[in-house]
Amino acid sequence: MTDLNTLFRKRIHYPTTGKMSFHQLDTILEETAKSIPFENLCVIGNTFTNLTKRNLVNKMLVKNEGGLCYELNSLFYLFLIENQFDAVLVRGVVYNHDKEQYEKIGRTHVVILVSHKDTTYVVDTGFGGNLPLKPVPLSGEAVVSSNGEFRVKELDSPHGDYIFEMKLKHKHSDWRTGYAFDSGNPIKDVTQLNDIQTIISTHSDSPFNKHPLLTKRTNDGNVTLTDTSFTHWKAGELTKKEIDLESYIELLNYWFGFQHTKKDPE
Repeated sequence: MTDLNTLFRKRIHYPTTGKMSFHQLDTILEETAKSIPFENLCVIGNTFTNLTKRNLVNKMLVKNEGGLCYELNSLFYLFLIENQFDAVLVRGVVYNHDKEQYEKIGRTHVVILVSHKDTTYVVDTGFGGNLPLKPVPLSGEAVVSSNGEFRVKELDSPHGDYIFEMKLKHKHSDWRTGYAFDSGNPIKDVTQLNDIQTIISTHSDSPFNKHPLLTKRTNDGNVTLTDTSFTHWKAGELTKKEIDLESYIELLNYWFGFQHTKKDPE
């Protein structure tokens, strides 16, 4: 096994030996969501590096950090390829429900498409608290996980030819658009996604270059941390509180294992 394969399995507490099957992806996606957080600290601290296999392994499997969608899904894509899956990366556009429109920064969401037995599935480990935690077929069939219900519908639009929809557990009563994506332009080299990192880190409309944001799954819900608030979903119950810098530093270490060494956001 390669270093990436072994290190990834160790990071998510998964056996380091043995072949991985498609049916094991449910478990692997759950464990990944609990082990590798969605977070933007390198963007906030301006310490990010170019997207390469080596840098992704170093960041998330050696230094045990997390990442944003283009990092998390790129790493998971490389892990799938190491395990002989038929996978590619594609670009998508996230729907902003507050503004009721797709994000103006364009196709900056990165998602994985996996083909298995004549069916193609969305596999996404980089959508924050909205993770399906299971492969979602492009057929429109809904899948149910511990995080809710998810489906992918074919729909030609200026933003792509499919849309990913979700109905999060305890949060949504109706289907909500997550993002649109273009299945017709597959990406097989993670270095092609460096322009996304540039947009996310520098664009004035980027939602990830203003304040720290970290979120990950727990055994019974999820936690989300910013520099001003801490949100904890536990068994369907929501607790949210405002916090100060001292609490932020404590929670950063307790829930995510980070030491506060980067410059405070202005």
